Amino acid sequence: MIPILNAVGVHFAVFGNHEFDFGVDVLEDYIQQMKFPWFLSNVYDRFTSKPLGHGSVKKVVKWNNTKIGLMGLVEEDWLDTLPTINKPNLNYIDYVKAGNKISAELKAEGAGLIIAMTHMKWINDVRLAQNTQGIDLVLGGHDHDYGIKKVNGTWIVKSGSDFRNFSKINIRKFGASFQYTFQRIDILRNLEEDSFIKSVVDDYTQNLQPLLEEVLCPIDTELDGRVSTVRRSESNLGNLITNAMLEATHADVALLNSGTLCSNHIHPAGDFTMHDLLTILPIVDPLLVVRITGGQLLEALENGVYRYPALDGRFPQVAGMEFGFDPNAEPGHRIIRDSVKIQGQYLKKNKVYQLAIKEYLANGKDGYVMFQNCPRMYDTETAQILSTVVVNHFESIKIVHGIKKCISGH
Repeated sequence: MIPILNAVGVHFAVFGNHEFDFGVDVLEDYIQQMKFPWFLSNVYDRFTSKPLGHGSVKKVVKWNNTKIGLMGLVEEDWLDTLPTINKPNLNYIDYVKAGNKISAELKAEGAGLIIAMTHMKWINDVRLAQNTQGIDLVLGGHDHDYGIKKVNGTWIVKSGSDFRNFSKINIRKFGASFQYTFQRIDILRNLEEDSFIKSVVDDYTQNLQPLLEEVLCPIDTELDGRVSTVRRSESNLGNLITNAMLEATHADVALLNSGTLCSNHIHPAGDFTMHDLLTILPIVDPLLVVRITGGQLLEALENGVYRYPALDGRFPQVAGMEFGFDPNAEPGHRIIRDSVKIQGQYLKKNKVYQLAIKEYLANGKDGYVMFQNCPRMYDTETAQILSTVVVNHFESIKIVHGIKKCISGH
């Protein structure tokens, strides 16, 4: 992505949660290779008192004789999703408080137009617009959908995800006020390819192509990996992967946060390839088994449906268990207790179960703090990788269906 982001001509960016997937050291090394600054205005490292990842807090730039003020804001939930950073080591400032303070500072530095780049959900972008003075335009990420809203005189623009769309925004100045026109542009095949970026992509893909085209298994039904499905309901893709987790670990229950499923796509029936798998599971996720009580498992399920119907990545896909919940009940009290069954038996609060989860959840991320101190059956070093577990699951399916011969007898 580095040569592509440089070639596209990005001027400014705000950190998202996935920038930290491989740790701050790797991130800071990558930033040195990029030709533009990254912003983070409301999360600080407690030890250095500097913004996390050495992000820029604010900047005033002159553009067509207008001074534009910039900042980068994130929501608190964002901190819970960082797999490589412990939240207690960070100092988080509420984005409204930071937005008001920085807006005033940018105005004092002569900024006529103030833009907040954000990485947070719609509800938080709306709260930012409702409660801050001085921010004219919010350019948001994190949500995967495209949208434009005007809230309290502030425009909020979300430009989709995965380079599927972008927005062209024209801003005209009339005295002290601005007029905006918005154009949504979808990245479609009829657009002319940039020759330099095509050469960068070709260099990367020519080595990968044979691997990506490998057929893992023919599937006879489409698999629904859309964000709007997996983050709100049971899905056959979630079932496939959690069943593979159970098969690989022999645990009683498997639980997967649906933010893991990244393709945002319906995978058609037919040949399911390595490329399909890596669009669904692009991150190297070690799979652990922890011991957990029935009571803790109920807490975990409550956390999983806490933010429903928001498209939150904590929503659980499960195997080895069933549960029901009441979306109209108070968050934290939504799970219908007598609907929860483990391996066909009603859940017992004091019984200890073996639960297969990603290391990410075992570390208490996405609000699953109840998993943090659960005894682990084995450590990360010996853990299987989730995408590999799914590959192995497909292999066993091929053997069961007689598509592939079993040589070892195992």
